[in-house]
Amino acid sequence: MRSLSAHPVRTAVLAAGFGTGVSVMAILLGVAEVVLEQARSPGLVGGGDLVISGTGSGVTAARVLLSGALKTPSLAGRVRAASPWSETTLYLVREDGATPVEARGGIPSLERALRDPEVSGVAAWIDAPADAAWTAPDPADLLRSIDGFRRIPDVPARAASWAEWLYFNGRSAEARFYLTFLAGPARPDGMRTAGVRLQLERGGRMETFSASAELDEAAIAAAPELTIGGNRIRLQGLRYHVTLDLRGDGGGRAVGDLFIEGAADRLTPPIEVLGAGGWRSGYVVPVISGLLGGTLVVNGARVSLDRGVGYHDHNWGFWKGVSWQWGQVQHGETSIVYGRVSPPRDAADPDRMPGFLAAIGPHGPIGYATRVRIEEVDAPGRSRPERITVRARSASIDLTLTFSVEHLTVNQMAGGPVQNTMDFLQLRGRYSVTGTAGGRALSFQSPGSAETFRGR
Repeated sequence: MRSLSAHPVRTAVLAAGFGTGVSVMAILLGVAEVVLEQARSPGLVGGGDLVISGTGSGVTAARVLLSGALKTPSLAGRVRAASPWSETTLYLVREDGATPVEARGGIPSLERALRDPEVSGVAAWIDAPADAAWTAPDPADLLRSIDGFRRIPDVPARAASWAEWLYFNGRSAEARFYLTFLAGPARPDGMRTAGVRLQLERGGRMETFSASAELDEAAIAAAPELTIGGNRIRLQGLRYHVTLDLRGDGGGRAVGDLFIEGAADRLTPPIEVLGAGGWRSGYVVPVISGLLGGTLVVNGARVSLDRGVGYHDHNWGFWKGVSWQWGQVQHGETSIVYGRVSPPRDAADPDRMPGFLAAIGPHGPIGYATRVRIEEVDAPGRSRPERITVRARSASIDLTLTFSVEHLTVNQMAGGPVQNTMDFLQLRGRYSVTGTAGGRALSFQSPGSAETFRGR
């Protein structure tokens, strides 16, 4: 008030300046919000009613999304057309220099189905032969594309801990097994040490069999079709056919064939977590629950796996100092898988890593959550879990899983690419599941598996 009475003109001009500045800022914020909304508008980016985007540069495993989740009964009747598209920068090079050009590529027939105004009037733009992978994807090709081995990232400081493996487990009336085909880091000579490990439980007793070999990058690149010594994986359509010839840790031998049947609509798409210093860890479940069959001959005794239930996942990444919690259960036509990865502290804060839980029904995903709590309760006087409780909440999931441990196998992880000073525990037991997933009530008990780490 004193300033106004002493210098009325100057004070009025200053007040008007402040007011103008605030007004301009408010207008700019409003315009920015409108521009952002328009940038995300399906009509402006190529027609349709909805744009699905990833947190990074694109959608991971977009073909899996188009042929899987969008074809589930809950969405199939509402999705008339869906088309992938990708943006990049091209350069128009002329004598006077190069000009950057924003470019967008898509599938002509699918974009016309979405009434994309840019494409609709150009009759000359037709699908290329390679576009059939999007318009009519082959389920076997789709499965192979998500289950192939990755190229090792160029991160010298972490290179010695790179590993990638195909993991299978299953149970039948006669036995339960855990099977891993693993390829380690690249050596200076370009070769990679690969191994096969089978843990077979029958009659309450666990036996371990293994084999190893040296593979070059060409053999690794053939994955998921791998050959390690006398052990092979072949993907025949949607069926994983595995041939084994392994030696026991205490002598003996396990030979035979088994198969697990996959399904294009019963898988979990790839998940990859990135951290500082080039750290990464990835996971995909090509077969969350499939028909298991086959026969093994173990030390001369036949073990039938026929009419069993099988599971298959695939892991890759840098594993020094990494631990995880994981579990899987199947009941009828519903399968549930959950997990959480704890990275080394130089890559990310393990306490802030989210978990995940996915529920798969008879025709694909029915629910997914990243608000997941995994609580382990130890047996009295022991550093070994007796019970694990998993709680998952999201718009489509409200589930509680209680896992009662019946049997555990302890593995030391000090050597090899998966380097950890803790013990790796493989758990077998029984799940009690209650809650809802995708609007349907779930309440069942069923045998299942879990994994965790504990200090020695």
